[in-house]
Amino acid sequence: MSRLKGKLVLITGASSGIGAACARAFAERGARLLLCARRLDRLESLAEELKECEVHCFALDVSRRAEVEEKLALLPSEWREIDILVNNAGLSRGLDKLHEAEVEDWEEMIDTNLKGLLYVSRAIIPGMVERGRGQVLNLGSIAGHEAYPGGSVYCATKHAVSGLTKALRMDLLGTPIRVSSVDPGMVETEFSLVRFHGNEEKAAKVYQGLTPLAPEDVAEVVLFCATRPPHVNLSEVMVLPTDQASALLSHRK
Repeated sequence: MSRLKGKLVLITGASSGIGAACARAFAERGARLLLCARRLDRLESLAEELKECEVHCFALDVSRRAEVEEKLALLPSEWREIDILVNNAGLSRGLDKLHEAEVEDWEEMIDTNLKGLLYVSRAIIPGMVERGRGQVLNLGSIAGHEAYPGGSVYCATKHAVSGLTKALRMDLLGTPIRVSSVDPGMVETEFSLVRFHGNEEKAAKVYQGLTPLAPEDVAEVVLFCATRPPHVNLSEVMVLPTDQASALLSHRK
């Protein structure tokens, strides 16, 4: 607990799923939480749940560069010196072949998964460098290691996150700032519901016959990365459910 007590943690996409689970995990260890997402009402409900912890919430669409720059620049002074950045905001839209997919879906994934991560990182990392402390934790995916049918653009964005994380680690070499990626396989969150544009029947089928990861499983790995001694950097961690061996191979009962 001593490594995180009083540390300021910024979590993007904190309104549900892995982001909300990360907020709870860091709160239990005494961190101060800066939570953002598009759905402010959900953030406020989460903050009420975590009322024993210091929490500051604000609505943010990471895909909008001007909004990211403005809102992070206008944070109260006591919420600006971020120690840990968890780049969690991300989504998938559709499971169509590239030549049949909706261009709007591509743009939303690219703008959120890649550009959004870049915008937030660009706004936060200079302060870390200036203060000589900090850690960046990017939520990647098994899709950043291997592609699968129908996932062309989503997989491309997560491959980009993987490459970006590696390059950022090189850019920050010589500073104390650590850069890690946590890359989950199948996690039961709103991910599939969002992918299928709210179709609950399609979303439920993704997890039928197997036991997927829970958001808390991934949050525990993120927390483990954040609590290593300063000289230890877990650069890349892939976490899968036991019923999954790869993006294409799962065991279903």
